[in-house]
Amino acid sequence: MKDDQHLASKNIYNGIRATAVKILNRIDRTDAYLDKLLENELRNSELSAQDKALLFELVHGVVRWSGRIDWILNSFYKGQFSKCVPNVKNALRVALYQILFLNKIPDYAAVNEAVEFIKKIQGQRTADLINAILRNIIRNKNSLRYPDPNEDLVEYFSSFYSHPSWMVKKWIARFGREATEALLQANNERPSLTIRVNTLKTSIEQMKSLLDGSGIQYSEGKFIPEFLQLKSTSNITDWEYFSKGYFNIQDESTGLACRLLDVKPGMRVLDLCAAPGGKTAYLANLMNNEGEIIALDKYESRLKVLLRNMERLAVKNVITIEADALSFNDGQFDRVLLDAPCSGLGTLSKKPDIKWKRELQDLRKLNALQSELLEKAASLVKTGGSVVYSTCTIEPEENFEIVQDFLKRNPCFKISESVNCFPEVLRDSNGYFLQSLPFVHKIDGAFSCKLDKIGLLK
Repeated sequence: MKDDQHLASKNIYNGIRATAVKILNRIDRTDAYLDKLLENELRNSELSAQDKALLFELVHGVVRWSGRIDWILNSFYKGQFSKCVPNVKNALRVALYQILFLNKIPDYAAVNEAVEFIKKIQGQRTADLINAILRNIIRNKNSLRYPDPNEDLVEYFSSFYSHPSWMVKKWIARFGREATEALLQANNERPSLTIRVNTLKTSIEQMKSLLDGSGIQYSEGKFIPEFLQLKSTSNITDWEYFSKGYFNIQDESTGLACRLLDVKPGMRVLDLCAAPGGKTAYLANLMNNEGEIIALDKYESRLKVLLRNMERLAVKNVITIEADALSFNDGQFDRVLLDAPCSGLGTLSKKPDIKWKRELQDLRKLNALQSELLEKAASLVKTGGSVVYSTCTIEPEENFEIVQDFLKRNPCFKISESVNCFPEVLRDSNGYFLQSLPFVHKIDGAFSCKLDKIGLLK
């Protein structure tokens, strides 16, 4: 980090592409998440809306496609590309992303920007080398070679579709070749932006009218009428109706668990892992602000964000409690939502850095916590009440396998039949749970299962 700070003091990171390199360096060196680093950079900058959009595109694009980008650079770079100086490595990645994926930026402009940046940091000799590598790639752009899929399908998918090989191997075993390819393609699509209409403040029809009047194109939600998918994702939070609380930015997949929970006005509801509060706010919406929602989170800072969101959205029936979910005890609830910590592998189009931060053993590590949290949720619901266990992952060992193990230990719970009220395309073949898949449903991957308490815990 000292190198970055020293270079920044010399104004090395001037310009959008250089700023992208700075952010990518930090992603490589730290455990920080892309969105948080990018958010901090945008908040503290005076960039125009157009420049902010380009910076977002470059950083997300490089992270999303770094598997393919690095495969190509390894083929053209003399020596070990992985051991390259971070500034050089990421300047090459930013340039190559533009060359491969951004048609509006001429190849020569992408090359020149990278060469000038490298010249400031490493000198003319390295700049000449970078120039030669990039121009060689441009000359061969239409004949780039990847692993032969007939010889090693995992390696081909991993490099061409830019995913870790362990993930590809796992999905081929589960889905087969064609569906895995469709999933990888879906994960690599630029994400759409979906809003949830806040009917505490406005109506769906009025919201549509406001969007029409502002020239913002949208399409209907695929499964839930309050959700609208926007055609453009830029600067929607600058629109006055966002600050007025007319809508929340929220993927439609998140609404499925809330709908499945089947809350009613006047109920006492627990959101066990609540922050940042998207599901909490939707539950309040479905309850028409009547009854009580306890929103629990371990960290005060996250609850402050949640409270700001509740205030903006005119939510009145939420009480926040700072506590560890596993040690929380506060009577019995009509409904408990457990949106469990998970690998997040259903959200890779929006959060491409997750695929590079996760390892197979991470899923196993999460299983113990997921099981503990489900047991805790079960202890906090009344007889006759329900728990919804949900995640934003598509992995069975984080989803139905957790539920199955729970049911073996807890015969006083059964899987709710209310899942049958949802479209068949979202339900598993046995009608046990809801599962969205990015390549099938065109929304984030998410899981939810409703468990009805039919007797007393032993």
